[in-house]
Amino acid sequence: MPTFFVSEPMTPVDTLRDKIWALLEPVVAANGMELIYAECLRMPSRWIVRIFLDREGGITLDDCSGISHQAGDILDVHDTPPGPYTLEVSSPGLDRPLYRDQDFLKYRGSMIRLKTDRKIEGVKHFKGKLLDYREEGGEKLLLLGAGDKIYRIPREAFVKANLEYDI
Repeated sequence: MPTFFVSEPMTPVDTLRDKIWALLEPVVAANGMELIYAECLRMPSRWIVRIFLDREGGITLDDCSGISHQAGDILDVHDTPPGPYTLEVSSPGLDRPLYRDQDFLKYRGSMIRLKTDRKIEGVKHFKGKLLDYREEGGEKLLLLGAGDKIYRIPREAFVKANLEYDI
């Protein structure tokens, strides 16, 4: 029998990610770093919790290790996520995830990859220059230049965004 999924505004995984963010952001900030992205994925036998850290000058392996120990203790005390999990702590890397409004503002002029939850002018997967990120009429919009076209993409349509890099 087929299974159908109906998307909701906030999935349980999104709620869990937001809870993890709220628990860990103060700890990361107290260590002089920024929590720039967190994700929580459900695997068959366990959860995977990934957090990405940054600061001016970059993140070291010792930074990741120190936050990993502190974050693990906090997540365990709060039983978040429920059940067994693997915690991955790292720097954002060259294909840095863009998640917060301030990330889109900071990286204006950069090449990015963006996936949306619906087609915008017939496209769901974008690669182009982040021209601007602004609010218009109460709606946050990203302006992305791809070739000779400029796409106006509403913030609520974003599924995933990353910096694009050339090797």
